[in-house]
Amino acid sequence: QVQLVESGGGLVQAGDSLRLSCAASGRTFSYSTMGWFRQAAGKEREFVAAVIWSGGGTYYSDSVKGRFTISRDNVKNMVYLQMNSLKPEDTAVYYCAAVRFGGTVTQRAGYEYWGQGTQVTVSS
Repeated sequence: QVQLVESGGGLVQAGDSLRLSCAASGRTFSYSTMGWFRQAAGKEREFVAAVIWSGGGTYYSDSVKGRFTISRDNVKNMVYLQMNSLKPEDTAVYYCAAVRFGGTVTQRAGYEYWGQGTQVTVSS
């Protein structure tokens, strides 16, 4: 099994930066994909970014490309989301997710495991 725990959320002002962390515990698998999704109040959960564990290839939604950076640490089994130039519209609960064998990594249905989420609030 794989268990995911997010941390690093908080309350910041527009233009500030945050780094979210996701720790993977239990058994982890080679060639897996990990991603970040977010869900704002009253809206559906949407894709933010993903990284292929082996090789480090990345994917981003158009709304965050150029501002957010996803990365992974193969030794610590952690994935990070560096968020710069934050906007009020980035306010949401952020979730990390993982899948063992790959799939449609930009879609919610492509993932098997989910964390509980961490709140990010950006004031104007």
